[in-house]
Amino acid sequence: MMAKLSVQVLIIFFCSFFAGAYTTTVYGQSEEAARQQYLEQLQKVLSPDQDRISTALPPTPIDSTWTAWVERTGALPPNFGKMPSLPFLPDPLILDEGGENIPVETIEQWNKKRAWIKEQAQHWITGPVPPAPGNLRAELLEERQVGELTEQDVLLRFGPDHQAKLNITLLIPPGEGPFPVFLCPWKEDRYDWVQAAVRRGYIGVRFAGTDPKYGMPDDSETYIDTWWPEYDFTAIMRWAWSASRAIDYLHTQPFVNKKQIALTGLSRNGKAALWAAAYDKRIKAVVPISGGTGGEHPFRYTSDKYNNETIALLTRRRPHWLSQRLRFFVGREHKLPIDQNSLMALVAPRGLMLTSSITESAADPWGIEQAYRSAQTVYDFLGAEEKLAIDLRDGLHSPAARDMERYLDFFDYVFGRGNIKPDNKLYYDYTFSKWLGLSGEMIDPLEYESKGIDNILEGEGRKRINNTEQWEGKKAHIRSRVKWALGEEPPSVGPDKQPDYKRSVVGSPNVAESVGSERLSFGQLFYPADAEGEPLSDDLPVVVYLHEYTYSTGYLRLGDIINRFTEQGFAVYMYDQIGFGTRIEEGRLFYERFPNWSKMGRMVADVGWAIDELENMDYLNDDKIFVGGYALGGTVSLYSAALDERIAGVISASGFTPMRTDHPGKTAEGLYRYSHLHGLLPRLGFFIDNEDRIPYDYHEILASIAPRPLLVISPLWDQYASSDDVSQAVQEATKVYELYGAEGNITLFEPDDYNRLSPEMKDVMVDWVKKISE
Repeated sequence: MMAKLSVQVLIIFFCSFFAGAYTTTVYGQSEEAARQQYLEQLQKVLSPDQDRISTALPPTPIDSTWTAWVERTGALPPNFGKMPSLPFLPDPLILDEGGENIPVETIEQWNKKRAWIKEQAQHWITGPVPPAPGNLRAELLEERQVGELTEQDVLLRFGPDHQAKLNITLLIPPGEGPFPVFLCPWKEDRYDWVQAAVRRGYIGVRFAGTDPKYGMPDDSETYIDTWWPEYDFTAIMRWAWSASRAIDYLHTQPFVNKKQIALTGLSRNGKAALWAAAYDKRIKAVVPISGGTGGEHPFRYTSDKYNNETIALLTRRRPHWLSQRLRFFVGREHKLPIDQNSLMALVAPRGLMLTSSITESAADPWGIEQAYRSAQTVYDFLGAEEKLAIDLRDGLHSPAARDMERYLDFFDYVFGRGNIKPDNKLYYDYTFSKWLGLSGEMIDPLEYESKGIDNILEGEGRKRINNTEQWEGKKAHIRSRVKWALGEEPPSVGPDKQPDYKRSVVGSPNVAESVGSERLSFGQLFYPADAEGEPLSDDLPVVVYLHEYTYSTGYLRLGDIINRFTEQGFAVYMYDQIGFGTRIEEGRLFYERFPNWSKMGRMVADVGWAIDELENMDYLNDDKIFVGGYALGGTVSLYSAALDERIAGVISASGFTPMRTDHPGKTAEGLYRYSHLHGLLPRLGFFIDNEDRIPYDYHEILASIAPRPLLVISPLWDQYASSDDVSQAVQEATKVYELYGAEGNITLFEPDDYNRLSPEMKDVMVDWVKKISE
């Protein structure tokens, strides 16, 4: 299924259609027909609906799967062409973003935006929520003394005919109060949490939404029978709504300080905690803990290239947690009109602390920090700067006792009960404007010539290049411009090779028993092994495989890639790139240390140093060192191969879109991905809105790799790329391959898919490398 370089009419159709460019008609189709066709294409590439697992319920009371829901309701994806593409998170202080872009400057405007966020969030993410029942009835089931504390079990009933219920337990300090409240979902191992809070003078309250009490079912499950289908609020919102019902009761009790009610929760309960606080102003402070996607981590930064808790994974494995409509946004995450930062904005000006582990596999610190920065603008607008905090910790998914003490410190600080301020340490404290101050650089893009992604064979004086000798002269000039973008690399002979304890925290990939490994320099070398764990050959070809934007885990989740290559007789070398996985802290102050270098420059240097090490390994063939990767890995592979002739072949999967044609709104992130979002190539930030003046582009990088073998994988409906432009870049580079008589060495594979690394794409990668290494 290897696609040819010629661009067929069908490919042109899919490129425009799946880029979300359609409006009311596509080649004579009605808007509804176009949306229907998009749905059919999406269903072809999505993983099949998963059978129910032990902790999953069906998506609705009468639909067993998402597909069944689509068939029953006739629901269609939105018209993505009419929805703005936002390179950053949705701005909570802009009305009609992507349209009139009206700045929020008054409280009246902010209240209008708040109402809009609430409506959009329920429509796309949680389903509509019923109003507060207003008929709460409470029954004290049991009261007991636990030392000096009083513990009460209370059953709440509410809703039509009081059908709905919620069990809560209160652990009350001695005295008359009124006491602040520490509220969290029920779970046996949350008793230590409430005790820690009680020691601070809080009432510790647990409620049986999400987590059952004493082995009984989750109380919120019964809400489906009571309010569905008029209100089809999904599990995350039902759990959040449960917290509000507990607060209904707490507001009736004289010993409760109604102005000091705090809420927290872990994992799925962390998701629910944020949603509860966004919709219930009576919650005066909230700490969602390791909530991941749908919690403190934005949906936009959970697409496949981030390899964390994606919308595709979440809506497949937990179809009851969030709205079925959310699954339409797989591969179009950037089209969501609101995101988790919008929910955080709804919490303002009340207390909000975002917290997670920096090595959390379901989220990542970079994405959380982007949300924090966005929410910060609203807190600043409302004059509540000190009510927003971020606490990214070392450790695992669940917090330790030391972490809980910091969360309680935050509650005390917000309530004026303590003066321990949160540190708000950032691991990705980068902005383009900050870099400008550090580097002192200033570039005028108008001093550079306007160019396209054509004329690859145009040489000096606009003379045509006719042979490889002439091309080598131009290639040297291209390389100089690429090195300029990478920045000023300081003299060095290699990276730090010290063992890192963080590897035991982050973990290593799961590989087959037939795979051996050894630590090598700053990475890990995997190889096909015999029964004694020794390499099967003393002449193994090796692939340096570079991970995608997996900020929290680095190469942890790439066991499948390792197994596929080693099964075909390849060794695989992997390491965490700077700022990722075990090297998060190493990258934290990169630009303070090297203001005129770049993170991409360091990544390329790391590839070179890796090859230095691999060339000295006795059982590796140093003439067959290949480099490849997906997303970020694919990008770094191209830059590395363009500058390092030792690389025998290159794989770039979803690694680029031409920069000179990547105008604002054309792709999900545009040129901002390099200069503003990820801080990979800051100097490119000077060319925003003048992309045509960038001194080099990817067709030149591709051509600089010639005549060595090159595989480009470019999904047709990649939200981060224009497949038309990628195809044109490859066609231009092919002209240089033809000069060498090696046009068969460059291959473009255009799967009918969104930006991900599917099993089919992995097969193509491995088969291609196997063929060229024979």
